[in-house]
This record gives sequence, structure tokens and C-alpha cells, in this order.
Amino acid sequence: MEKGVKRWLVDTSKWNPTPHDFSSALFVLPQHERSSITRFLRMEDRKQALVSRLLQYALIHEVLGIPYNEIVIKRTFEGKPYLECSKVGVEFPNFNFNVSHHGDHVAIASEPLCLVGVDVVCCIKPEKESVPEFIENFSSYFSSLEWDNIINTGTSDEILVDFYRYWCLKEAFVKAVGSGVAYGVDKVEFHHTNWTNISVKVDGEPLTEWRFWLFKLPERHWVAVARGHPRFATENYKRTISKAEFDAEEYHKGLNLPNVAFVTRIIEQLIPVSHGEEKAN
Repeated sequence: MEKGVKRWLVDTSKWNPTPHDFSSALFVLPQHERSSITRFLRMEDRKQALVSRLLQYALIHEVLGIPYNEIVIKRTFEGKPYLECSKVGVEFPNFNFNVSHHGDHVAIASEPLCLVGVDVVCCIKPEKESVPEFIENFSSYFSSLEWDNIINTGTSDEILVDFYRYWCLKEAFVKAVGSGVAYGVDKVEFHHTNWTNISVKVDGEPLTEWRFWLFKLPERHWVAVARGHPRFATENYKRTISKAEFDAEEYHKGLNLPNVAFVTRIIEQLIPVSHGEEKAN
């Protein structure tokens, strides 16, 4: 199952495509994906949307061996992407993935059995208000314990970083279960020891069948990964996975798979060789 655990990252600030290069990469994707990218007006938004889609197709192709033109990615009502496929097999009983982008980075994570959620944040300093004023706008999303930890952590910059760390963990969790931002994130409370040994409580109850990791990235970016039990998936998302219940031994094989570091990819690695050959001919 370990082959199904992937963590990839693209720094979009390092990709400055010509119109021809952008168009060539865009035409790797099916028409409906292309239109969802070109609807954006800003080039930066188009770039991130394109890289997000390419990461999904490239990862599915590498893990499952499905040709790009046979990959069908759909989205739940809440917007979580999933692979529509009957070819996953017993090695990956619940193959699923999640993507995120913020600032300069786009990340993708996949799991073969457990639910997976990923969230990237860029610790952007507010321009028109102080850090305390800025984070106060989001205070209702945090438990009293989390909020006390944030506001008492130190300098304004340290407060901002802690705010974003908690935020991306919460987002990774709700994205893993497939609920989106509508989920009561104020009921999701994170505990940690210097941002290791991270655990979560929901409505005060510890969720022992979950694991979380937080990675520091360049240029004030952070990325969080959540891995958890399929039984916590929303009803809409549960319909897209093969199996929601496992015996304890089978589930813990998936839960305790080694977590892997994020691997940096460049755009050329996300485009199939056959596509490049076609363009050259």
C-alpha cells in the first residue's frame, strides 16, 4: 500500500510560461477541465488552477498507471475531487487524494486506504490592519484553548504564524472528510507538543484514529496533512470510496503507513511524454 502514499508540491513562482507553453500544458487536460481554468481572469489564478489539475492527473497516472485520457475526475457537491474508477484494486482499497494552493505553492497528497486532506497556507501579513485586528475576524472558528494559545504565543509575527498553523490543520481535517468550510471548525480542536504529536478533538471527543503532520515550506508557507478513518467521510464523499468500514488490524495498516516528505515537482514532470512527442511531430 505504501506506493499509494504520495506528497507532491509545485512552486508556481518558478514557472513563467509563454502563452504557447501554457496552452500546451492546458491541452493535456480534457475540455471540461480547460474551461474551469480559463474562466479565471488573472494569469496567476489560471496558473494555480492548471497546476492543481496537472498534479491530480500526473499522480493518478503514476500510482495507478491509468493513461491521462482515461482518467475521470469528478467532484462531490461540496467540491472535493475524486477519481471515478473501477481499476484501483485491492492494493489501494480506498485510493483518494486532495489538493490545495495558497501563495506560491500547490500541494497534493494521496492515501491508499485512509481519508486524506491537505492544506497550504502562506503567512501573509495584513496590509490594512494589525495582526490582532486581522485574526479577530476569525476568532469564532477556534476553541477557547486554541485562541488562548494563539494570542499568547509571543510577537505579532509569531501570533500570525500560529494562527495559520491552526488554520491549515483545521482545513486539512475538513477537506479530508469532504465537508468543506461549512463544517463546524469551531468544534474541531487541535492539540500538539511544539507542533508535533498533533491530535484532534471534535465536540470534546478525542479522535484516536487520525494522524496529522505539519511541514514548513519556503517563503513563509506551511502545509498540513490529515489522515483518518473513512467512516468520518460525509455521506456524499462516502459514496465515492470503496470501503468505509475496516477491521482494526486492516485499518491500522493504513493509518500507520510511513508518512513521506513532500517532493518538489516541476511542470515538465506533470506532462506525459506522449503529449510532448505529439506536439513535436
